[in-house]
Amino acid sequence: MYRKHFAFTAFPFDLTLDTEDLFASAALSEAQARLKHLLELRGIGLITGEAGCGKTTVCRKIADELHPGLYRVFYVPLSTGNVMDMYKSIAWELGLPTERNRASAFRVIRAEITRLTLEAKQRPVLIIDEAHHLRNDVLEDLRLLTNYRMDSDNRLCLLLVGLSGLRRRLTMAVHESLAQRIVVRYHLGALEREELPLYLTHRLRLAGCELELFEPPAVEALFQSSQAMPRKVNRIAHYALTSAAIDKARTVTAEHVQSACEELAP
Repeated sequence: MYRKHFAFTAFPFDLTLDTEDLFASAALSEAQARLKHLLELRGIGLITGEAGCGKTTVCRKIADELHPGLYRVFYVPLSTGNVMDMYKSIAWELGLPTERNRASAFRVIRAEITRLTLEAKQRPVLIIDEAHHLRNDVLEDLRLLTNYRMDSDNRLCLLLVGLSGLRRRLTMAVHESLAQRIVVRYHLGALEREELPLYLTHRLRLAGCELELFEPPAVEALFQSSQAMPRKVNRIAHYALTSAAIDKARTVTAEHVQSACEELAP
């Protein structure tokens, strides 16, 4: 209902944005720089952060910006099973047939990575999202998959993406070998306080609105209630706009933000 009230061309906080329309936060820029360094090193990288901070969005932006002739990006969104389940997911992304046993799956995946690197002259990039769900044995096999020590150059760039707990898990002795192979680590944080009003303006502008709809007290209330996590900001802002439209208000007040938080409360 608020889309008509505010004359938006789209719902500003309910958009699946193209990567070129993403807000250029300091955290996003830093993550991009770290990941570009990882691609140069062709090693193992780790991106962690709290839920809703934009980890997957960062990976999507990096993947979209890579030259398709030079890089082949393979994205595995989630695997909670055993090693063979992970190999099946990777093989499917690589367009390989499913093998019946672990050793065969390992060999065909490695062979395809070698083919891409040496014959197709492409750099394979494997992104494992929601990696905090991975079992210990799966994490170990992923390390082995990147182990090309007989060669001068690494052939596979592996990026593990997960919640903050993954970073703590990798300090355990059982993961010492993997931790030692990680060449780039980055913990993605929330928006900075001064970035939040700019973020709101950016999202509103994408929906065809050039006005500053959120009053300063509303922005502060939104910062406090969301911890400036983009996903939480989007949800609360969406409901706050609804509350403002119901009141037939032309701007969003702190009271509208409070009403949104109460509506979202479990």
